[in-house]
Amino acid sequence: MNYDVLFSPFKIGNMEVKNRIVMSPMGTNSARIDGTIADDEIDYFEARAKGGTGMIIMGCQFISKEMAQGSLEGVLEKSHVIPQLTTLCEAVHRYDCKITAQLSCGTGRNDFPNMHGEPPMSASAIPSTFNPDVDCRPMSYDDIQEMMDKFAHSAKIVKDAGFDAIEIHGHAGYLIDQFMSPVWNKRTDEYGGSPEKRARFPREIISSIREAVGEEMPILFRISLDHRFEGGRTLEESMKLIKLLEAEGIDAIDIDAGCYETIDYIFPPAYLGDACMDYVCEPARGAVDIPILNSGNHTPETAVNLLESGNADFVMFGRPLIAEPELANKLAENKREEVRPCIRCNQECIGRIAGRLTKLSCAVNPQACEEKRFEIKKTDAPQNVVIVGAGPAGLEAARTAALSGHQVNIYEKEDQIGGQLAAAATPEFKKQLKELIDWYELQLEQLDIKLNLNNEITSDSPILSKADKIIVAAGAVPITVEIDGIENQNVINVLTAHQDKRQIKGENIVICGGGLSGCDNALELAAEENKNVTIVEMQSELAPEMLFINKASLMRKLAENNVKISTDTRVMAFSENQVKIEKADGSIDKIKADTIITAFGMKSNNKLADKIKDKFNLKTRVIGDNNQVAKVGGAIRDGFYAGSSIV
Repeated sequence: MNYDVLFSPFKIGNMEVKNRIVMSPMGTNSARIDGTIADDEIDYFEARAKGGTGMIIMGCQFISKEMAQGSLEGVLEKSHVIPQLTTLCEAVHRYDCKITAQLSCGTGRNDFPNMHGEPPMSASAIPSTFNPDVDCRPMSYDDIQEMMDKFAHSAKIVKDAGFDAIEIHGHAGYLIDQFMSPVWNKRTDEYGGSPEKRARFPREIISSIREAVGEEMPILFRISLDHRFEGGRTLEESMKLIKLLEAEGIDAIDIDAGCYETIDYIFPPAYLGDACMDYVCEPARGAVDIPILNSGNHTPETAVNLLESGNADFVMFGRPLIAEPELANKLAENKREEVRPCIRCNQECIGRIAGRLTKLSCAVNPQACEEKRFEIKKTDAPQNVVIVGAGPAGLEAARTAALSGHQVNIYEKEDQIGGQLAAAATPEFKKQLKELIDWYELQLEQLDIKLNLNNEITSDSPILSKADKIIVAAGAVPITVEIDGIENQNVINVLTAHQDKRQIKGENIVICGGGLSGCDNALELAAEENKNVTIVEMQSELAPEMLFINKASLMRKLAENNVKISTDTRVMAFSENQVKIEKADGSIDKIKADTIITAFGMKSNNKLADKIKDKFNLKTRVIGDNNQVAKVGGAIRDGFYAGSSIV
């Protein structure tokens, strides 16, 4: 594909952006306790600017410490935050990249009770999201006027720091969105009751910011045009709203879909597919005349298609730019195959922030937010490194060791690279995993890493004695369970089910084990092979270890594709055409099954690792699933640490 359309300049107000590639606003959760941003965050954004991005929009910065909530990106309340922000702006400007500060007055009804206590404030006395038994405190007129003053003050800080533009966060069901939406705004005063009155709160914010920064500084507005839940704001209602925002003087609109009720659209996982929110652009183009920005699982190809359609002027890349800081430069240089793909797993970006309250990283790029600390430097003493296993851990260890200047040999007993990743990559909705394997294959070639396929290493292999360093990444194997009939020909494990569809006979498929692997296989067979699929799971829920954002999408997709689910159910026996089960109440039943797939999980394949480590302890490092069975991101991180630490 020709990517030239991505690299034409375009103006927002009087600000010219050098290309159409914009980094979506995503909090890094790395702000300091005094509201300033961290040096690591400056390095992070600088790397994306250096990589050719046209404009960066920071994650939301809050107008006061009192309102700060969620993924913290700094507070714009006191002037002591300006020097660090200036350092950020100038680091980005060095590479002719524009930078926009996103201002937020908080989450309103979406406040976490442990952050601010109860009740949270909102447009109206509506139930709190995370504690529906508590009604929000409606904002008073004085509250609103105080907030306008804070927006003006924060906008002045942003301008003094050197930002090129300001974006108002009216998105995702946060406080501003609560004023704009009839499902949450039940007011009967001048701030509610009609589209015009519901728009008054955001319009006053726009006016306050404009008065503070003057006519020259562009103001953008980020908004979800389709909440995608019953009662939420619809596309039709949003068209009236964005016309009012345009009339108030915004210079561009940043649009997508979703809110906390449909949270998977805020952080769209692989299940939602490519360009999953570009559908909002065409109606918006017909409603307003200002520039349009759009985000939502874009690829370089969908970006080109959207721009060529004329329905948007900028395409936003969020997680793809976390994964690949050099995305723009590589596309400009016609090196599409060198772009490291985001796998849309959410595990080490929002999952890391929400689950561990720590700062952002990336499953495929552990250097994200650690650009200086994890910088890979050339060694003065090249070593001979042998890597056993070409799964994600071994591949990343090989890549980073080779980048450091070491001589690297990989030995893989199978006839292809990727390990379990190759099996997981077979569904269409997981095609990014296949792209990741292809990317690693190219890395091996470009870095002159010697790949030895169909070559099984033992602890007695001569190559190990000659190696300076040995990295063992032999992976994991499926867990087997003693069940009557498990040796039958119609019983296969989930890895085989992914990799060899010829083994799947008939129309009725029963998957025993409802973890992520079993669920993904069920969706693949139901959605892409039109099979009649049932999942049997001992626990009370499917995929309990799965990130809640991704799970919201997966469960909906399973339902849409008529996958039957039997939880609190124990598998008792297999036969040629059925699975015998026991339910929680002790009752026995049978499920028709032409093919039975076992997905009982994986366990470390440690026999080889233990033998090699016993024999060559001082020069051996064991990584990946040989340490602990984990997701792709954990394996890659382990590989990065092992390969990059060889000096």
